[in-house]
Amino acid sequence: MSSAFDLLTSPAILFFFIGVIAALARSDLALPEQAAKTLSLYLMLCIGFKGGVEARAAGLSADFGVAATLGLALSALMPLAAYAILRRGTKLDRPTLCAMGATYGSVSVVTFAAGQQHLTATGVDFGGYMAAVLALMETPAILTALILLNRAGRGIPGERTKVIKEVFVNAAAVMLIGSFVVGAISGERGMERLELFVGPLFQGALCFFLLDVGLIAARRLMADHRKMTPGVIAFAVVFPVIAALATLASSRALGLEQGDAALMAVLAGSASYIAVPAAMRLAAPQADAGVFVSSSLAVTFPFNLVLGIPAYAALAAWFWA
Repeated sequence: MSSAFDLLTSPAILFFFIGVIAALARSDLALPEQAAKTLSLYLMLCIGFKGGVEARAAGLSADFGVAATLGLALSALMPLAAYAILRRGTKLDRPTLCAMGATYGSVSVVTFAAGQQHLTATGVDFGGYMAAVLALMETPAILTALILLNRAGRGIPGERTKVIKEVFVNAAAVMLIGSFVVGAISGERGMERLELFVGPLFQGALCFFLLDVGLIAARRLMADHRKMTPGVIAFAVVFPVIAALATLASSRALGLEQGDAALMAVLAGSASYIAVPAAMRLAAPQADAGVFVSSSLAVTFPFNLVLGIPAYAALAAWFWA
């Protein structure tokens, strides 16, 4: 309970709630779009670089291979499960169903960062290579959704090449993978040069970013609340929990360490609100962003910050006790 309280009262999370309150109060507080994008890239650079440095120090072990394989499988298969559940439980059209599948199969960098922060604060070790697993898990879900979409004849064939390019060379993937490689090559010497940049300054940037996310989440929820049916809201809470529990069980069976398993659960329980909207804008403009973006940003993301991350970490501690 104390660890959950520590996460909720950390500066970054408190700034998220300030953003929510400001939006509900209809304040004109906002970050310029380019500033928000720069903060996103900076956070991904820090996460990837530190992961590469730690991975080099620890060595790319068999644990990384197991975690990467599990992550790829989860990202590729979770959209199928999400699609099947939503098809029966809601009245969403097929393009929106596919977009929802991609959203809940892909991952959230900021949720991952919050998970890392929570584990560090509670003294739980995890492998630096988990940043690479994060990068690997972002794209398979989008590809699975595109297959579902085009099998139904609802995709735009002329845009397939652009979408595939967007999946593999989008800014998030390039920054995460590229900075991980730089960290792995430069190692501790590189960390000595960038320690201030990727260490203390990271926390301040995360506060600004989560402030902006809180503003966006609350404003989207106010604008699109009629589209957020009880079935969609229930899915946005329950599906991440089921995915996280299944991932913890799989991680235990595969022999992953407690910290790695907890982060795997955080990734499985997260939902994308950057890469997927960008790809779906090209591939499925018919998909309702008011549903799949709002469910991720206004429901799943705050749920994970408040309850999900502490719960997944606590369950991992219990399973590995």
